[in-house]
Amino acid sequence: MMKQLILLCAALLIGSVSYAQFQISASGGYAIGSAGMKTGETISTTQTENAYGSYGEGFNGQIRGTYFFNDTFGADVSVGYLHGSDQTISEVNLPGTEVDAVARARAFGATLSLVYKFNNNIYGRLGALVKLGGKTEAVVSQKQTFSDAEAAAFGLDSGAYSETNYVEDFHGQFPLGFVAAIGYEYPINDNFSIFAEAEYYGISLKRKDSELQEFNTNIVAADGTVAFEGFYSLDNLPEGRNKKTTYVDELSHTNTDDSKELAVKVPYSSFGINFGITYKFKGSSSKDM
Repeated sequence: MMKQLILLCAALLIGSVSYAQFQISASGGYAIGSAGMKTGETISTTQTENAYGSYGEGFNGQIRGTYFFNDTFGADVSVGYLHGSDQTISEVNLPGTEVDAVARARAFGATLSLVYKFNNNIYGRLGALVKLGGKTEAVVSQKQTFSDAEAAAFGLDSGAYSETNYVEDFHGQFPLGFVAAIGYEYPINDNFSIFAEAEYYGISLKRKDSELQEFNTNIVAADGTVAFEGFYSLDNLPEGRNKKTTYVDELSHTNTDDSKELAVKVPYSSFGINFGITYKFKGSSSKDM
């Protein structure tokens, strides 16, 4: 019995190796946010409106290696880069206060998936998605008009204001999500083919920390002339502003450390369309893929 089992396993292994085919592909595409969550608010004198989106929205590129065990099943590993689109954090247009704050993803990820070929052209993928590295980058511009007393303290006339610009990078904890895709492949010749696929990413990131990368505040006269350049900077931050912030799951009511804040989850889920090209290495079998 044992001998027969060994022979059977050996036959299956030899059959798989004789058919086995490896292929690599490169693709690019664009994804839109899926099941967008609140990212910020738009505030005017008449109303406040929620802004919804996903940091998974944007352009992406992938390189993938796929190994087929037979003419139906395979497995692939891919690495990719996401160049995310701007998402509104805060947009304020009020008398004396103007804010324009957006955030976007710059992230590297990887997937491990099972592949199933329905026929010679249509295939599906289903697997796990992880974020390897990157950041969510917030870019903020703020204009705050001084009161007459505040302007006078700087020796300026009424209408003077502060102009603050900064960049803050947010990092997340190690996430695990899933990926699903269905695609159509069109062979060009024995080695090359082109494909198009619809792909879904389901993933959210829990914030771990953030750090200011740039910070500058100018004091500006009413006529637009910069009266005090670099009044605040990355090395001279205003009171209450921290260079680094840590996000935690709980905060004591007696906490006085303003460099700690409660953690939140931010959405990266998306639905996208990819286009690419595949190169197939010939296996030892004469079978066509």
